[in-house]
Amino acid sequence: MQIFITGASGFVGGAATEALLADGHQVFAMSRSESSDQLIRRLGATPVRCDLQSVTSSALQGCEAVIHCAAYVEPWGPKHVWYDANVIGTKNVVAAAKAAGVKRFIHIGTEAAICYGQNVLNADESEPLALDSPYPYCSTKALAEQHVLSENSDVFQTLSMRPRFIWGPGDKTLLPIIEEMAASGKWMWINDGKAETSTTHIANLVHAITLSLTEGQGGEAYFILDDGTISLKEMISGMAASKGLALADKSVPMGLADFVGKSCERIWRLLNIKSQPPLTAHAAMVMSRDCVLNGDKAARELGYRPVIERTQGLEALTSDI
Repeated sequence: MQIFITGASGFVGGAATEALLADGHQVFAMSRSESSDQLIRRLGATPVRCDLQSVTSSALQGCEAVIHCAAYVEPWGPKHVWYDANVIGTKNVVAAAKAAGVKRFIHIGTEAAICYGQNVLNADESEPLALDSPYPYCSTKALAEQHVLSENSDVFQTLSMRPRFIWGPGDKTLLPIIEEMAASGKWMWINDGKAETSTTHIANLVHAITLSLTEGQGGEAYFILDDGTISLKEMISGMAASKGLALADKSVPMGLADFVGKSCERIWRLLNIKSQPPLTAHAAMVMSRDCVLNGDKAARELGYRPVIERTQGLEALTSDI
């Protein structure tokens, strides 16, 4: 199959690209720069010079499927950047795919699309999208998924994969932050890290992506999860241990963390400070709320089962020290 992928230079997109090539697919990847061209070629894919704002149907000619991994996932930035990348960018890729005659569009969504600050307990895909979430990442990913799924038709099938807490070898987001904060002595738990969470190992997400090329129902979203749940403290401590780090036991209550995160954001925006605040409202929310999800639908409709268990994944990370 000829496949077009966005975000191939990122954690998820890169892993998906490698797996698709290993399965014998021909992969074309969105590329914004010469350095990205080189990385994509090293993976074995063909770079196509365009971005989320400039992509047209000509970039996708001949492709049967699109896997849309690109998104703005940074913890801080001007308010418009999340909307421009996650909503407008997604709409542009969808429009280009439809015009090019693509048959299947796989959107890499997130559990954040249902989050507005509540505890999430055994939620399934019937949970309403948090279109008006106070957190820009959550609201824009919800709006993006809403658009993708609304475009589903008999000739253009659209699906959304929703991982939670993506981790594993090659992680360019979570583990580097943990390492940096541990090294600087700034690490602090919220509510002692007791919040329970679902997680998604990168190998399990990639497995689901490959399944979604032929399985699943158009117009539907699917939570893609590891086995069981785990506390944030146990999960993050396990990841830190894979780098030989022990995290401090310092902790603050949820209410205080929420107040500090919101206050920092207000001050940083008021004073137009370019650096990232020490704590954002979104980070305070993610680190203090339960997020337990139900993956039965993916098992039933995609035929998805985890290909690696969480304990195995953590042991593999630690063995690389």
